Amino acid sequence: MKIYNINKNNKDISVIESEDILINDVNSGLDFAMEVSNMTGINNIIVNKEAVDDVLFDLKNKILGELLQKYINYNIKFAVIGDFSKFKSKALNDFIYEINNGRDFFFVEDIDTAVEKMTSNL
Repeated sequence: MKIYNINKNNKDISVIESEDILINDVNSGLDFAMEVSNMTGINNIIVNKEAVDDVLFDLKNKILGELLQKYINYNIKFAVIGDFSKFKSKALNDFIYEINNGRDFFFVEDIDTAVEKMTSNL
């Protein structure tokens, strides 16, 4: 796991790159965010898609929705970067579209887009 920080528009963002799955349920997602926040002092987090288990992208199990709510409750902005085109669920694609129009959670293709969304003043 590699962690580095970015500062843009006076906002700090922690970027985590991992080839291992770090988030596979609500508890691991919350533990991960708290660990990063405690290590870096930063609540804006970007992680690569490979670090997130595909089980989160099955909306029927409600893991993603619960995790998103926890992050909002703890004032954590979170972005997952990568290719989401393999997920063919209309419901998931609609969910991602709606989430990407918000302020707190993003599913985007690359780090530049994630940083831009996290640092923009909507």
